[in-house]
Amino acid sequence: MNELEQNILAIIQDTFPLEERPYQVLAEQLGSDEQSAFAAVENLRQSGIIRRIGGVYDSKKLGFISRLCAGKVPTILAGASDDSALNKFAATVNEIPAITHNYVRSHEYNVWFTIIARSEAEIQKIVDGLCASTDLHDVHLLNATKKFKINTVMGAAGAPANRNGDEKRHCGSKAKQSPAHFLSANDRARIRIACTDCPHTLTPFKDWSVSCDELREDLALKRMRRFGAILRHQEAGFAYNAMVCFANSEFGFQNSELKKAGEILAGKPYISHCYERPSFEGFPYTLYAMMHAQSAEELDRNIKEAAASIGNPDYAVLHSLHELKKTSFRFFA
Repeated sequence: MNELEQNILAIIQDTFPLEERPYQVLAEQLGSDEQSAFAAVENLRQSGIIRRIGGVYDSKKLGFISRLCAGKVPTILAGASDDSALNKFAATVNEIPAITHNYVRSHEYNVWFTIIARSEAEIQKIVDGLCASTDLHDVHLLNATKKFKINTVMGAAGAPANRNGDEKRHCGSKAKQSPAHFLSANDRARIRIACTDCPHTLTPFKDWSVSCDELREDLALKRMRRFGAILRHQEAGFAYNAMVCFANSEFGFQNSELKKAGEILAGKPYISHCYERPSFEGFPYTLYAMMHAQSAEELDRNIKEAAASIGNPDYAVLHSLHELKKTSFRFFA
C-alpha cells in the first residue's frame, strides 16, 4: 500500500463519509483530490484488502440472535479426495446464508462457525441439519454473555488500530436503542441494501438509492455499529491469527475478576474481539480473545503478554488454520 492508501484505510474502516460525494470528503481530509482518493479505495478493493464497504449492524437490535458454534469434524488425511469429511462440511456450510463465518482451528474442537437467525430453534435446526448431512458432531452453541470488544478495525501500516473507546460504546452503551418491531418497511429495505458492498462510483449512496441521513440515523439509534470498510486480515498483512480462550473461575478467574480481565484485554491493540462465553464439558474456558499478528513470533509474544497482563490464568490457543467462509449477513434478505 502506498501512503495515500494507508491513510485512507485508517479512516474508512469505521468512518467512511456518509456524504453524497464521500471521496471528495476524504480528499479534503487528506489534502488530495477526489479522483485520487477514489482510485486509492478502488485499488484496495481490487487487491482484496477491502472485502466490502457497507454497514455493520447489531443483530440483536434488529431482532436476530447470533451464536458461535464449536464442533468436531474428522480432519483431512494426506491424499484424501475432495469428498473428505471436512470438505463436504465446508461445501454444505457455504450454501447456508445464516452461517457467516467458518474456521478450522487447532484444537480437538476443530470447527468454529457463527450462525445468525431469528431464534434459538432456527439455529438448532441448522445445526441438526449439518449433523445429519455431514460428519459434524459434538456441537456446542455458545452465546456471548458479555461483550468487551467488537468490530475489527486494523491499522493501516502494520499495527492493529485500537478503537477501545468505540468498542465500549458499542458493547455497553445505555443510549437510545432501536427495537426490531419499530423497523418500518423502508428501514428493512435500507438495511438489506446496506449489508452489501456499496457501488464502486463517486456517488455510491445516490447510485445505491440509500439515504445518508437515514444511515446516520441507524448509527445514532445504534442499529448500526459502524459504516466502513471490512477487511480481509490476511491480505491486510495480518496472516497470523488465533482465538485465545482463558479458563473459567474453577481453573483461573474468580467471577469478580473476569470483568476486569476482559476490560484489560479489550485495551490491547492486537485484540479485535473479546467476549465472555459459557464453558462446556471438556472446554473450561469462558473469556475469548481474537488476536492478530504479522508473524508467528509476534503472535506468540502477544499471547504471552496478554496472559501475563491478567494474571496468567490457564488458557488454550486455537490457531486459525483455514478460513472456510467469511461473509456478511444480509438482514431481511
